[in-house]
Amino acid sequence: MFTSVDDVTARLAETGYLASPAVATTVFLAARLGKPLLVEGPAGVGKTELAKAVAAISDARLIRLQCYEGVDESRALYEWNHAKQLLRITAGRDESWDATRTDIFSEEFLLARPLLTAIRGDDAKVLLIDEMDKADVEVEGLLLEVLSDFQVTVPELGTIEATRRPFVVLTSNASRELSEALRRRCLFLHIGFPEEELERRIVALKVPELDAVLAASLVRVVGALRALDLRKVPSVAETVDWARTLLALGADRLDEEVVRASLGVVLKHQEDVRTAAAKLDLDAV
Repeated sequence: MFTSVDDVTARLAETGYLASPAVATTVFLAARLGKPLLVEGPAGVGKTELAKAVAAISDARLIRLQCYEGVDESRALYEWNHAKQLLRITAGRDESWDATRTDIFSEEFLLARPLLTAIRGDDAKVLLIDEMDKADVEVEGLLLEVLSDFQVTVPELGTIEATRRPFVVLTSNASRELSEALRRRCLFLHIGFPEEELERRIVALKVPELDAVLAASLVRVVGALRALDLRKVPSVAETVDWARTLLALGADRLDEEVVRASLGVVLKHQEDVRTAAAKLDLDAV
């Protein structure tokens, strides 16, 4: 998939994803070693976008399993098309049960969900298991067979093995601890908030019309906000949104009036807005 770490960096940049050396190195190793990649970090730092960028640069199909409380085997792995099975049973009422059973538990009646879809077929695929920490602990058990041997067992059909392994990315906001068994099967990458210079480059790439001096001031103010005791600190995505906001407002500098008027773009809780209004010192950034 990639020839070197520099190749990863350059090709990700072509999609608009500016990767740090740690990100590029881990992506390269995950591809070279054929290991799933577990990416942790706060919301809005580019975990999901990394999987999308890898799919784009490798011309692979992106298959996404969005995790949530209550997601189960039928949503993650597979289920049978019960309505179609009932129609088949009704149509073949004169047949023996053995003949009917063999038919209704065949590929024609199988509904493949993301995990099964990802290991079937010979095309290149990126499997994104998004926000793994929001799923119940039991769901991790479903992943162990897939991530260990890239195979799925369907009792009625047998074991389905991958003929071409997908590139797997699991993301987590660390709202709960993932199991050690799951972690052992993955390479680990933590993506935090970027250094100031990298965030300036991201803003310049995403909002090239914004003045460079104003963009630098914006990034410094966001850094100062992240240093405050906030309920939710601004993400990189919100930095970009704020840059677009300043452009839309026609602002040429980040003064107190502009900041107070647009804080709702980067801060999402009233107590955070009050904290920033009281403690943010624009003269010091």
